[in-house]
Amino acid sequence: MAHINRTPLLHYRLSASVNESELRSPPAGPVPERQPGGPRQRRTPAQRQRQKLSTFFGVVIPTLLSMFSVVVFLRIGFVVGQSGLYQAIAMFLVAYLIISMTVLSVCAISTNGALDAGGAYYMISRALGPEFGGSIGLMFFLANVCGSALYVLGLVEAIVGSFGMPEGQFGVIVLPSGYWWSLLYGTAITLLCLLVCLVGAHIYAKATFIIFLVVMFVLGTIFVSFFAVRPQTITLPTSATRNPTMNATGPVAPTTANFTGFKLDTLLGNLQADYTVDYTTGTMMSFATVFAVMFNGCTGIMAGSNMSGDLKSPSSSIPRGTITAVIFTFIIYNLLSVLIACSCDRVLLQKDYSFLTDINIWHPFVTIGVYSSTLSAAMSNLIGASRILYALARDDLFGKALSPAKRTSQSGNPWVSVLISWFLVQLVLFSGKLNTIASIVTIFFLLVYAAVDLACLALEWASAPNFRPTFRYFTWHTCVLGIVGCAIMMFLINAIYASASIAFMLLLLLLIHYLSPTSSWGYISQALIFHQVRKYLLMLDVRKDHVKFWRPQILLMVSNPRSSVGLITFINDIKKSGLYVLGHVQLGDLNTLPSDPLQSQYDSWLSLVDHLNIKAFVNLTLADSVRHGVQHLLFISGLGGMRPNTLILGFYDDCLPKDRLVDPSLPFSQSTDPSEPSQELEQQPLFHFAYLRNGSVRQDSGELGDGKVLGAQEYVAIIADAMKMLKNVVLARYFNNFDRTQVLSPPSSSPWKGAVYVDVWPVNLLRPDSCSYVDTCSLFLLQLACILNMVRGWKKATLRLFLCVEEGRSVRGSEEKLGQLLKELRIKARIYPVPWDQQVALAVEEEESDDDYVNSFPSNTMHLSDDYLSAVNKLILDQARPPPAVRFLYLPRPPADTRRYTSYLHQLELLTRDLGPTLLIHGVTPVITTDL
Repeated sequence: MAHINRTPLLHYRLSASVNESELRSPPAGPVPERQPGGPRQRRTPAQRQRQKLSTFFGVVIPTLLSMFSVVVFLRIGFVVGQSGLYQAIAMFLVAYLIISMTVLSVCAISTNGALDAGGAYYMISRALGPEFGGSIGLMFFLANVCGSALYVLGLVEAIVGSFGMPEGQFGVIVLPSGYWWSLLYGTAITLLCLLVCLVGAHIYAKATFIIFLVVMFVLGTIFVSFFAVRPQTITLPTSATRNPTMNATGPVAPTTANFTGFKLDTLLGNLQADYTVDYTTGTMMSFATVFAVMFNGCTGIMAGSNMSGDLKSPSSSIPRGTITAVIFTFIIYNLLSVLIACSCDRVLLQKDYSFLTDINIWHPFVTIGVYSSTLSAAMSNLIGASRILYALARDDLFGKALSPAKRTSQSGNPWVSVLISWFLVQLVLFSGKLNTIASIVTIFFLLVYAAVDLACLALEWASAPNFRPTFRYFTWHTCVLGIVGCAIMMFLINAIYASASIAFMLLLLLLIHYLSPTSSWGYISQALIFHQVRKYLLMLDVRKDHVKFWRPQILLMVSNPRSSVGLITFINDIKKSGLYVLGHVQLGDLNTLPSDPLQSQYDSWLSLVDHLNIKAFVNLTLADSVRHGVQHLLFISGLGGMRPNTLILGFYDDCLPKDRLVDPSLPFSQSTDPSEPSQELEQQPLFHFAYLRNGSVRQDSGELGDGKVLGAQEYVAIIADAMKMLKNVVLARYFNNFDRTQVLSPPSSSPWKGAVYVDVWPVNLLRPDSCSYVDTCSLFLLQLACILNMVRGWKKATLRLFLCVEEGRSVRGSEEKLGQLLKELRIKARIYPVPWDQQVALAVEEEESDDDYVNSFPSNTMHLSDDYLSAVNKLILDQARPPPAVRFLYLPRPPADTRRYTSYLHQLELLTRDLGPTLLIHGVTPVITTDL
């Protein structure tokens, strides 16, 4: 009996994902056609529908060819021979359990709405967002490129084995062999695939059915051969006889093996595992290595879903077709395993991987099946790669780098993507190392499968109302099993390649995240974040709040961000991972307006947050007065336990505001005229905020005579309202020119050696009769100063704590008590005693009349002369050597008599005049503790 071709083909870790991404059509919708002598016409729905594929032709056939490939012809005997029938069936059960979890995820996503062309890439990108979609899509493209080269090399190996070796099927050398000859054959085959793809996907779609019939016919002859072929002795390949096996008398190199037909002894001899050295690689086999080889014949499950653009009804065809193909291949694999175990002895299975050719009723049948399946796989991977590249280019995830790949022919065929894919396949052919490519291809495909499971898991966990697939035979447990199974298989096949592929995916993810434009697909991360935030907000019980875990939750009122950049960035430093809300009140009445004017402003405010790189929310309101607007925001801002506890206002004075959203080096007149934008202005981000005019904020209506929309009386009333609502209040002055970068990085040439100081005055300077520094407000002052000192950038700043003392009081004793308190509070600060007897002597207490006001709140201020306030102001300035970056002062409660609001504000103005960046702080709740 003449020995036919026994050259092992597509050995170890061969990827069977033949049609993993074939036949992706251009975007769904009418395709314009050029009519002679006229404009482009749109195809009718009937014309387009005739080109669509049914479930059988569009899903079942591609998936079957993808999962069978050449593995069913060349590796099924290897699996049974090494692992035995018991373990072989167990391997198939485990493998199909893994891929079935992914199939369920694919079916769920594909039935959750209209599925456009793009297959796995389309599903992942639209479910997980552009970052995951783009990174996985690019890896999917590379996998298909390598897969096409893999099957071209496999076909070349089969042709050379049949016609280029002395022991080939025909016994004569027809074709020369060698690296360069193999490269030439591979190039010719690739050119053939290129021509088919350039003509269009419909040509391959028609040829697929013929290839399917050939493969099914070959499989039929294999099943018939087990019954029709008589027992015989088969000569083993020369490469197999070089590796001897051990028996009782020593090493023996068998040259023949038996096809016994159906015998009980043969079945019993093949039940248990018997791992030996693989004669093609010389390595010892194990359960893991055999399972990795076998698993490659079970992939390719997404071939049908990748045909989504060519299907009549993707939502119904993909689930039915994919599940049908998976069940059919599972049955075929197990039937073949049982028939092989019953009729072929162990030596034949272990030493001749192409034994199905030897026992076939006509030997060339199996070779024809190998040729047709590999050629089909090569073309499908090439056309699939081009469709993925076209989809990536169309989505603009990689910018101009992929712009040429968008070009299509009049029929909609992306010919530029086809040429680019063909060129990359040709480059991969130069490697000539089939087994290395097979490992990479399989790992990339498994990574895509895991991403699909992750997409389905994320959609399920997000509980989005619009995720309601008609296919409901899945849970989050099946998604997790699919992810874990794919991850285990990746590292089982090759841990190094698996780790490198994951690292490459993460690198692409970060690249797309920072460079790609914002998409309109929706981000699953936002849905997941919303789901988790809602859950934890419900768990955040305000009744369980404790002073140990207090943190500032700030509402900063901003009139116009153009003049408030310094304050906004500074307050971002003292929030200490707490809630930070930028509030704004626009005057108006919704009854007199056609629509809500605030809706169009949110984008500018959010762009401001991004531009300043702060972590803040934005809350806008429409009210008839600023006071009512602030009340609205204090009532409604936040949710549950995350509500503002501190209100921060800019100081009410006549300081000239400056526009800080443009280049500060520009002349002020240039920055305030929006009608003549300079080149520098055009480079700035676009913010639709009112420009500054004549030192005030330009408003449409509601301005007072001095250009302000808020009076002094109303301003102090806002402070009183906040304290009534048990909110801490902070007034910020002289932050118009505050520049965080300059403050924290002073020049080393300065007389103060670049040191940064923060001054804290924890006593009520408007009550010279009281020098207490341990009340709630003073401790709140210390807490905020300490928080600022804990922020990166401010950690090197030195806290200076000024202790006001009068004659007759023990300075040392007061300093020691304050030092002990700071030690217990774990606050590091320098204490500076400051005598202020001369300043106190200038204060005159007011004589209150019985009918001045109803004292609903105790008065915390005195009637102080301007001389006293100026003296205290000078005292503060005299202690500022070197000058501090910011000062923290005690803010007393406004008087209960509203007629004294103007006097109260005048006192604060004199106290803080020319002090530089200053915070006047009033705390109403305990925020600090010495307990553990």
